[in-house]
Amino acid sequence: MTVMHSRVTDYFALVDSDDKRRTIRVFASDAEVVDDGRTYSGTDAILDWLTGAASEYATTASELSSTITMNTASVLVRLEGNFPGDLIDLRHDFELDPEGNLTRLAIEVSSQGVPAQHADRKES
Repeated sequence: MTVMHSRVTDYFALVDSDDKRRTIRVFASDAEVVDDGRTYSGTDAILDWLTGAASEYATTASELSSTITMNTASVLVRLEGNFPGDLIDLRHDFELDPEGNLTRLAIEVSSQGVPAQHADRKES
């Protein structure tokens, strides 16, 4: 059984908390986040992302699957919330430094898409 990296687990546990400064602690000082076509470099920019774009909507996340190697993790997450379309599957690709801090997070819409049983919700 493969165990998820602790910083990745911490990221998902903290990202929706009110205290975004706790979330930023899982990142290396020179980390970058790529989300929605924009790149946020360094912890100040990542904190701005966490308090801005990443907090724009109220969501509930469910992990669908994950792939883990020594210094990477790819986690497929289903988000449901009050955003256009109400439901989306996102792939979170993490890279970690030797100390286990997150050095890169890239978030993309999953190519697997939303299952057919939810297609009607996607169009609402």
